[in-house]
Amino acid sequence: MKKLFVISIFATLFGTGLLAQSEVPQVEITPDRKHAIDSLALEKVHDLSKYISLIGDKTTPWSDAQRVIERACELFMEGSEMGVSNIKHPEQVNNYKIREYFDRLMQLNYSKVVIDWYKIQYVSDLERQPDGTFVGVITVYQKFQGYDKEKGLVYEDTTKKDITIYVKRKETQIGGRLIGFWDVMLGDIRVKETSKK
Repeated sequence: MKKLFVISIFATLFGTGLLAQSEVPQVEITPDRKHAIDSLALEKVHDLSKYISLIGDKTTPWSDAQRVIERACELFMEGSEMGVSNIKHPEQVNNYKIREYFDRLMQLNYSKVVIDWYKIQYVSDLERQPDGTFVGVITVYQKFQGYDKEKGLVYEDTTKKDITIYVKRKETQIGGRLIGFWDVMLGDIRVKETSKK
């Protein structure tokens, strides 16, 4: 009898677990939750903007830049890429894996680099994907300035970029209980247009 009771409880718990797993993709985002997710997504984009400025800054010590690169990479989905363009060939865009982009940014041949992001805004609503992930796009404008010690400002451009964001339902264990939460990760950053100003 005890065996049957234990098996019954196990089957109930196991079945509930399966039901919970199958329901994860069906979870809706309430308006309040959407507002919180939007804030988190924009906060992560602002963090990335700060990290890029620090990595590109020639006065940042190498060891500090490496720590910032690690933090910046944690913002992204695995395999994400960053688009890079140049006003000399605006139609030619090179896409680099995120870590490679940061490494290249550190090695740019300027005595000083200034990178500012502005007009950071959502351009699309979150759309549900078949696996339950929600995907949206944030647009930013990036102003890049490269300086030479003797000549001063030698290169400047402004690039409009689209950042794909992924919103996923995740679970963590706190005090023996499973707690569900929404997490935001950044994806590919694509160049939309590049101009002199």
